[in-house]
Amino acid sequence: HLKLMESGGGTVQAGGSLRLSCTASSSFSSLANQDYCWGWFRQAPGKEREGVASVDLWGGTIYADSVKGRFTVSRDGSKNTAYLAISKLRPEDSATYYCAADLLCSGTYSYWGQGTQVTVSS
Repeated sequence: HLKLMESGGGTVQAGGSLRLSCTASSSFSSLANQDYCWGWFRQAPGKEREGVASVDLWGGTIYADSVKGRFTVSRDGSKNTAYLAISKLRPEDSATYYCAADLLCSGTYSYWGQGTQVTVSS
């Protein structure tokens, strides 16, 4: 079992920045030490969850059109941690942000964090 823990959310003014972190841990050393592909998602109240960004084992990234140029996803395999740097925040970016791990890098995310809230005030 893999546990993901996000941090870094908060309330910021429009135009501000945040950096979200997501660290994976497991009681099974083989799972804890395995490298993963990562995804970041968000869900606003009354809206469906949407994919925001993803990063693969080789650093390749994919972004939703709505965040291109403002969000940067990265990973540190040695720390089992993924990051989402978000800048030029807009009120419509307000949501609960979730990280997810794709152990096989197949596009299927098997493990999810509990979410961290990002609120952008205008």
